[in-house]
Amino acid sequence: MRDSPEPVRSAAVGDDVAIVIPALNEAALLPLLAQKLKRLDPPASEIVLVDGGSSDGTAEWARVLGLTVVGADPPRANQINRGVSTVTSPLVCVLHADTLLPKDAVAVIRRTLGDRRVALASFIPLFRGRKLRWFSTLHGWLKTWYAPLLFRPRLFLRGARLLFGDHAMFFRRADFLSVGGCDPAAPIMEDAALCIAMNRLGRVRLVHRFVVTSDRRMREWGELRTNWIAIRIGVSWALGRRCDLDRHYPPVR
Repeated sequence: MRDSPEPVRSAAVGDDVAIVIPALNEAALLPLLAQKLKRLDPPASEIVLVDGGSSDGTAEWARVLGLTVVGADPPRANQINRGVSTVTSPLVCVLHADTLLPKDAVAVIRRTLGDRRVALASFIPLFRGRKLRWFSTLHGWLKTWYAPLLFRPRLFLRGARLLFGDHAMFFRRADFLSVGGCDPAAPIMEDAALCIAMNRLGRVRLVHRFVVTSDRRMREWGELRTNWIAIRIGVSWALGRRCDLDRHYPPVR
C-alpha cells in the first residue's frame, strides 16, 4: 500500500472533474471538508452536496461554505443518482462527508480515467481519528481483493475489485448513466453493486493513493465489531440475502 503517483495517461488530462457529496446530518464535518476541497490543485470544476433532508442545518451550512446544494430523498444511492444527474463534468468523484481527498485528487482522477480500460476506480481509505486505525485500513484494502475473489471469481479475473463509499469512488459520468446508475432502492451496498455493473465496461481498480476517512463508527462500536459487522453484511449481500441489511448498519453521527 504505497502512496506513489500513478503513470500519466493523456486521454483525460484536461477533463473537468465534479465532486458529488451525498450527505445527511453532516453539518459538524462541513467546515473541514469545504476547507480541504478548496485546496484541491487543480480544483474541481463542480462541487455538489446532495442533502437527504438533514435536520442539523447541513444544507444551510454547505451554502454558506460555497457549495452547491440540491436535495434528494435517502437512501444514499438515490442521492448519488441525483448528484450525478445534476453535474455536467465528464468525470465524477463520489465523496462521503467524513472523507478527505489528497490535494492532487483531481489530477489523480484524470490520470486514472485516462486509461480507457478503467471504468471505475477509487482511493485507499486510511481510517483515522485520534489515532490511525491500521487494522481497519489493512482490512479495507484486503477486502477489495478477497471479496470478489471469493464470491465473484469470474469478475475478479476480468479485473473487478470491490470498492466502497469510503474509498471515494470515481468514474466517467457517461459510463455511470449507461449502466443505470445506482439502484435507488438499495439501502446499503449500492457501491458494491455499482462495481459489478461497471465491470461490464472495464476494469474496477484501486489506485495506490490514500484518502483520510473518519473512524467514528469504530469509536462508537469498537474496531473489531465494526469490521465483523461489515463482513457479515458483505457475505449476506453476496449470497443474495438483501432484506433488512441496513438495520445492522445504522448511521453514526
